[in-house]
Amino acid sequence: MLTRRQVLISAFASLAGGSLLKNREAAALKKEQHTHTQKTSKLQKNGHYNPVITPNSRTLPFKINRGVKEFHLIAEPVEREFAPGMNVKCWGYNGQTPGPTIEAMEGDRVRILVTNRLPEHTTVHWHGIYLPNGMDGVGGLNQPHIKPGETWVYEFTLRQHGTFMYHPHADEMVQMAVGMMGFFIVHPRKPEHPKIDRDFALMTHTWAIHPGTYRPDPAVMLDFNIFTFNSKVFPATEPLIVRTGDRVRIRLGNLSMDEHPIHIHGHSFTVTGTDGGKVPISARWPETTVLMPVGATRDIEFMADFPGDWAFHCHKSHHTMNAMAHDIPNTLGVNQEGVEERIRQLLPGYMAMGSRGMAEMQPMSEHMPGPRNTLPMMMGKGPFGNIEMGGMLTVIKIRDQLASYDQDPGWYQHPPGKLAYKLRESG
Repeated sequence: MLTRRQVLISAFASLAGGSLLKNREAAALKKEQHTHTQKTSKLQKNGHYNPVITPNSRTLPFKINRGVKEFHLIAEPVEREFAPGMNVKCWGYNGQTPGPTIEAMEGDRVRILVTNRLPEHTTVHWHGIYLPNGMDGVGGLNQPHIKPGETWVYEFTLRQHGTFMYHPHADEMVQMAVGMMGFFIVHPRKPEHPKIDRDFALMTHTWAIHPGTYRPDPAVMLDFNIFTFNSKVFPATEPLIVRTGDRVRIRLGNLSMDEHPIHIHGHSFTVTGTDGGKVPISARWPETTVLMPVGATRDIEFMADFPGDWAFHCHKSHHTMNAMAHDIPNTLGVNQEGVEERIRQLLPGYMAMGSRGMAEMQPMSEHMPGPRNTLPMMMGKGPFGNIEMGGMLTVIKIRDQLASYDQDPGWYQHPPGKLAYKLRESG
């Protein structure tokens, strides 16, 4: 096995005393990779593709080491603020969950150093990527486990393009449940037509975080109560900012324990890719909702034709709520007058479920303390009042004029005659 020093110096340097043939092969490979690196830099500089935006996250930096793109992933405990008022003790990579997005180009040689700072062993599996069997990252099957304090090296050439993921294949019930996952985006060598103007990546996830606690429960199988895009819940999810006329791609990933029907408002899209590759144009059709299976990615594309603030969310109604419990009685239509106050004398902070629906819960939660480190079920606010959702929801903000993609344009200002209105009563 190569030592860490040997790997960092060069993965392709010939061993001392090796044959002349091996030296020539190594030199030829080095020259080829140097040429490829120059071409890649030129393509990116000339606008071959726009980098992916991972809202509420970032892209993992790399360095070129003798023609190889070299990344460093650190598996470690992290603390993530899902929204103001809730901090969760997770596991992730490089100080965050999901881990930073790895971004490269088809044909690149990549080297990924993985350091384990967890209290137990781990591995990394490169989900959907073609690579040598010994780099596939299934602990015990393809490699020994990476023990705490160790650094292991994965190295392979990218032979396809698309949206992929990375995650552990070691104690994965625990490690994925507490946040260990990330995107691996591979751009095509040839320019895409039509070109993508805005390219986003959203990782869906489900969490079981019992009210008043700080750690996800990996033993829960069905009763999840927190649902996130990139480990954030609405309204802490960053909006997707787009200019009218942009061609937009949203890359979706799902390594949770549940499927998610992801729905767009005001537009339709086509599914253009999966983690298995591009969908042929002849096999595409327009949709407004795409079902995200567990362990899969989907690329959707649409033209941002209509300005406004458009919701983008999971269409399972409980997935756009926070801190849901599923073992409570149905109190719709039940007269609870006086009961809540008496229970509150025994259980300070108790809040009964609504008898006329749950919309009343949002304003009540603003002045009634709940369990520590627990978000209210619904918490968003918009220009016209409460947005009675939370969880797996974000907003696509499309504008005719934008000062910058990096600046939130605020709420949409509706033109005259383009806003619903209250009917005046006659007489």
